Amino acid sequence: MTLAETRPAKAIYLLSWLIPLTYLIHIAEEYWGGEGYPTYIYRLRGVHLSPTKFLVAQAIGFMLVTIGIVLARQFNFPSMMLVILSTTVMVNGVTHTFNALMTLSYNPGLLSSVLIWIPMGIFVLVRFKREMNSQRYRTAIAIGVGINVVIGVITMRGGRVM
Repeated sequence: MTLAETRPAKAIYLLSWLIPLTYLIHIAEEYWGGEGYPTYIYRLRGVHLSPTKFLVAQAIGFMLVTIGIVLARQFNFPSMMLVILSTTVMVNGVTHTFNALMTLSYNPGLLSSVLIWIPMGIFVLVRFKREMNSQRYRTAIAIGVGINVVIGVITMRGGRVM
């Protein structure tokens, strides 16, 4: 492989592993920021999500993200996985921002959303738009949005899947 061939692969690899790293930062802010996400979601929406359920759900999410990155590399779809995960975190960040604007207040996770997830998501989406087949790119974005919908439904049910 030439340097030109390995540089994109290294960039994808690095960016992919930034997602779980920034996820840990985001979880920490949601847990310790302000009143904490479980208290915030109860106050705002009346959703009962205990701190323990919150941490268990986040641990499961972290494991799924990590497994997804490993599998994507193993089965040769790292660019698509990167776009899926970047869309997921960016949409989550936009949701935090929207909620902050609607309430004119801080919500746990807002700073990491505005400072890390939204810029990273935009960077990845712009960077990979021309490098991926357009249908595959749109599919990856749709999957990322879909993941947010599923997470939102589970969250609004107080962490209950069924």
